[in-house]
Amino acid sequence: MAEKDMVGKLAIWAFIIGVVIALLVGIWQAYTLETSASDTLFAKTNDTGGIIAWILAILGAIVGILAFIGKGTITKDEVPGFLLAGIGLLVMYGVFQNIYMLIPYYIGSLFAGVALSLSIFIAPAVGLLAIKAIWDIGKEV
Repeated sequence: MAEKDMVGKLAIWAFIIGVVIALLVGIWQAYTLETSASDTLFAKTNDTGGIIAWILAILGAIVGILAFIGKGTITKDEVPGFLLAGIGLLVMYGVFQNIYMLIPYYIGSLFAGVALSLSIFIAPAVGLLAIKAIWDIGKEV
């Protein structure tokens, strides 16, 4: 019982830390996108952005793995809603990817930066839970 509580707390903290980092990085992205698109945090020449992207992806994978094995914060009943919200978030990044050039005054950049960072964080969890959902559907046939 104590182990499940500890693992559940790990899942909660991984999710909270991932969302906070993603939001802060998204705000920083908004600033750097507005000043120069080549100096953004996730630019190919920026090592810090790669490290942050890996941290976000690892935290997302932790959330996904713990939910996959049934010890995370996402219950079996919440998986379809999480997958739908995650897919919506990933689509949102595709929509907002170049919107910073269209909407002035940091608003477009803020949408693009936050969508990118949240997508990096949520994508591993969505992928793992999608595999689990497909597996569960296949088992029931």
